[in-house]
Amino acid sequence: MKTIHKFVLKSYFGPMILTFFIVMFVLMMNFLWRYIDELVGKGLSMGVIGELMMYAAVTLIPMGLPLATLLAAIMTMGNMGENYELLAMKSAGMSLPRIIKPLTIVICIIAIGSFFVANNLVPYSVKKMSALLYDIRQQKQALEFKDGIFFNGIENMSIRVGKQHPETKLLTDVLIYDTRNGSNKMTTTVADSGYIRLSDDKRFLLVTLYNGETYEETRSYEWYERNALRHDIFKVQNGTIPLSGFDFERNTTGDMFQGSQTKNIVQLDRGIDSLEVLVGQTTSTSYLPLFKTHIFPNDNSLIVDSLRNDKLHRKPVLAMDSIEKLSLNDKQRLWTSALNTANSSRNMFDFEEGTSKDALNELYRYKADWHRKLSLPVSIMIFFLIGAPLGAIIRKGGLGMPIVVSVVFFVIYYMITITGEKMAKEGTWSSFSGMWISTFILLPISIFLTYKATNDSNLFNSEWYFSHLKKLKNYIHSLRNKKRKS
Repeated sequence: MKTIHKFVLKSYFGPMILTFFIVMFVLMMNFLWRYIDELVGKGLSMGVIGELMMYAAVTLIPMGLPLATLLAAIMTMGNMGENYELLAMKSAGMSLPRIIKPLTIVICIIAIGSFFVANNLVPYSVKKMSALLYDIRQQKQALEFKDGIFFNGIENMSIRVGKQHPETKLLTDVLIYDTRNGSNKMTTTVADSGYIRLSDDKRFLLVTLYNGETYEETRSYEWYERNALRHDIFKVQNGTIPLSGFDFERNTTGDMFQGSQTKNIVQLDRGIDSLEVLVGQTTSTSYLPLFKTHIFPNDNSLIVDSLRNDKLHRKPVLAMDSIEKLSLNDKQRLWTSALNTANSSRNMFDFEEGTSKDALNELYRYKADWHRKLSLPVSIMIFFLIGAPLGAIIRKGGLGMPIVVSVVFFVIYYMITITGEKMAKEGTWSSFSGMWISTFILLPISIFLTYKATNDSNLFNSEWYFSHLKKLKNYIHSLRNKKRKS
């Protein structure tokens, strides 16, 4: 490997690693902000939170890697241009494609690796993350009392404390409403002070109260007996209440989550084939089988007889002779039976239509995710082909201008991708068009920028634009003068 190539690779790897972790950090903060309400206040260990963040980080790689590639390419080539290193290489007879050749090889390797990440690691992480989030949602809030506010985190109990000592955890002015006995019975306990805490295994609530009173309603099952209210006074009262949901239990496996995002490309192919067969079967359902199985189950010939054509008028004529001979009560019963059969048939057809729509929507999602896995490596290559020439043209390093330009291009890419994906999943566009439209739009831009950078274009030189604008004004002014003279 040439020394110049080693220099270019060394200049690129630093910004690439830096920008990748910066982008992933920003995306992870967005994920944490999204699920912060479900994580706070449940006493989760750092191991559980760390595992969740690890799975989330893997699922965010397909979004963060293209942006990191773009930003690193602009920073690398911008730094080289700002330090006149790029100019020195070009003076030595090296063209821009030759300078970025080792970077192109590295980006190709990264793009191929991103496909395996999106195809294998991301579906596995989505399964594990979904299962972990489900278990976290099932866990109740940690036992935490606030002064003067009722705590309702325990089923059939409501606890209010006047004040909690921050160091000793002593509770004062304790009020407990307990309705665990059922039958609308309620036990009210008032105490001057006490301790309420969870056991070490978080399966029991340990209650110790001092100097209090208990009021318990006792209801009789005989209607003529009156209900009574039992009153007890105590100095010390100890209680152990069984609990569930306060200890974090991992009962869910990733197998219960079977969406399109949890499958690799082989499984998506199989799912697409199965869904296409199902959609074909459900959408081909017509009213004729409905007539044969529900409306005329005994004599299918009535379908033809009831709609036979009159030879003179060429219009359908109903055979009403047999119905007119019936009595009024029989006609009423026949009308009611026909109406019920028609309603039942319509409900059945609506159900089949709903099943067909659900299968069709699932098919659209499977196809969109199939194309997403293939479009990711191509988008990484395109972002590099945008970033490298753009950095060579801008000739500004650091994190200022490169971040601004990268964010602008990424926002455009993201908006186009989201719009195309929405259209593809709704069936408005084909899956290929919806998932590849951002590639079709950005590819000409990358080719244009590469051409301009190779030919040392003054694309972002304001003086170049002002000079050409001045020439255009002079040309227009000369044309006006010629018209006036003529």
